[in-house]
Amino acid sequence: MFENFVAGTVQGPAGRIHTLRGGSGQPLLLLHGHPQTHVMWHQVAPKLAEHFTVVAMDLRGYGDSARPPGDAQHAVYSKREMARDAVAVMQHHGFGRFQVLAHDRGARVAHRLAVDHPEAVERLMLLDIAPTLAMYSNTTEAFATAYWHWFFLIQPPPLPEALIESGPVRYLHGVMGKRHAGMTAFAPQALAEYERCAQIPGTAHAICEDYRASATLDLVHDRADVAAGRKLLQPLHVLWGEHGAVGKCFDVLALWRERAEAVSGSSLPCGHYIAEEAPGLLLAQALNFFKT
Repeated sequence: MFENFVAGTVQGPAGRIHTLRGGSGQPLLLLHGHPQTHVMWHQVAPKLAEHFTVVAMDLRGYGDSARPPGDAQHAVYSKREMARDAVAVMQHHGFGRFQVLAHDRGARVAHRLAVDHPEAVERLMLLDIAPTLAMYSNTTEAFATAYWHWFFLIQPPPLPEALIESGPVRYLHGVMGKRHAGMTAFAPQALAEYERCAQIPGTAHAICEDYRASATLDLVHDRADVAAGRKLLQPLHVLWGEHGAVGKCFDVLALWRERAEAVSGSSLPCGHYIAEEAPGLLLAQALNFFKT
């Protein structure tokens, strides 16, 4: 799926980070979402590599990256720490400044990355999210029903971990298959990779800690940004699926304009998994937005 890309491992602050690199030109970092891996970019990364040096990585806790144990404050899986992995990966590849395309959980990492490391991020495109603090603060019955896993995964251990570990593939299908396109959005080879990685020991704990961090320490960091008046200074382009819960439950552009200085964006005629449901539309947007 990633012909002419080279796989590698980078030592991050909390363990190994699995990466792929391909293409040439300006550096572009790709960050995936939950419960997927870098493989979600398989339809767009090769085309982007015709214009950019593309680096795709598995977030800590996902794919073939390390799954460090969590801590009582959930700091290990805070988006601040996961952003440090991204900086380490790009520095390893020789890039001190780069652009970012990110989906779902990866987009939350990208948001923190751009706030904490403004010198590193030139511009960013975020797929199908509103700011984490806004989404928790404005939760409705419709959102909680569609994003049930947000509230399941943050429950204290070991219950969520035990339930996921009783059937990791069943959990993965339960999250991904209940979205707009069902399971038809995922190529068999990509789905096989998602299923393989879901069964790696430690995955259930890692993904729970990812979400526990988002509901606790990440909100502390976000509230500190709001209190200090810190906003994203980089150009920000946001896309969301018109058939997804984010666009139906939130005013995506308005919420991002509260957190960033220069925001553009629109919905696309798809659901949550934009890179796999509408890769051609995403590519057109990306090539128009990112600097070559």
